[in-house]
Amino acid sequence: MKLRRFLSIPILSVLMLMGVLYYVTVFIFIEDWLSLRSSAGSLNALLFTFLASLSLFSYIVCVLKDPGGVPSSYVPDVEESQPSGYESGKTGIQARKCDKCLVYKPPRAHHCRICGICILRMDHHCLWINNCVGHRNYKPFVLLVFYSTITTTYSSIMLISSMVDKDWTSVDVSGWSPLRMFYVSSGVMIVGLTVTLGSLLAWHIYLTSHNLTTIEYREASRAAWLARKSGVAYRHAFDVGTHRNIILVLGPNMLKWLCPTATNHVKGGLHFPTSRHDNL
Repeated sequence: MKLRRFLSIPILSVLMLMGVLYYVTVFIFIEDWLSLRSSAGSLNALLFTFLASLSLFSYIVCVLKDPGGVPSSYVPDVEESQPSGYESGKTGIQARKCDKCLVYKPPRAHHCRICGICILRMDHHCLWINNCVGHRNYKPFVLLVFYSTITTTYSSIMLISSMVDKDWTSVDVSGWSPLRMFYVSSGVMIVGLTVTLGSLLAWHIYLTSHNLTTIEYREASRAAWLARKSGVAYRHAFDVGTHRNIILVLGPNMLKWLCPTATNHVKGGLHFPTSRHDNL
């Protein structure tokens, strides 16, 4: 069933883009600049292949990994209430019941209209992985963006180095040969992709360090604005400090931080530590 997720135009487009990027980087840019027969060329091709493989592996994990749906048996405690500052004005059991799929929602869960279910610690629904980004696959998603940024940056360096080193006078008599146009168009695409992925990586580093999701960021921005108008301080309820926030996403073992399948630290997703509890 999960393999059917690959049968979508966005996913097939991403896989094709990965293949094209790999081919032009290794067999055109690196070959033109260093030659794959040289030790420097072989080493760069090997390093790029390693990074591209990590990106592809992380992508596959993101597509296949269940983001975490709310268990049908979940019922909140009667005395349980939303943490302070979370979804202001909505407290108690009624505020946690989804009016679309009619299940009780734990803190941080949201309904995805595309998947048709409530997702634990939902960040967003990603068209490019044909899946939600939620509690159980957020780490693989962050690593996908991380590895993809490094891979496209590496490709950009290979492209620029090849362009600078190439003797254009011998291949470009007219000034704008097809080869030059290919390099320029490739540069625009790859550098643009690098900037886009780098910006997305910076965004999710910020979210991770503050223990926020994309949805919660919008809610927290509004809550902070209301708090400033009222003259009171605001702190995101689930922000338990930068170090703990990072550990909650990547895990306690730093040696496993860069492994997209090392998610044993991810618990049920029904309860999360809060700053309010830390201060008790």
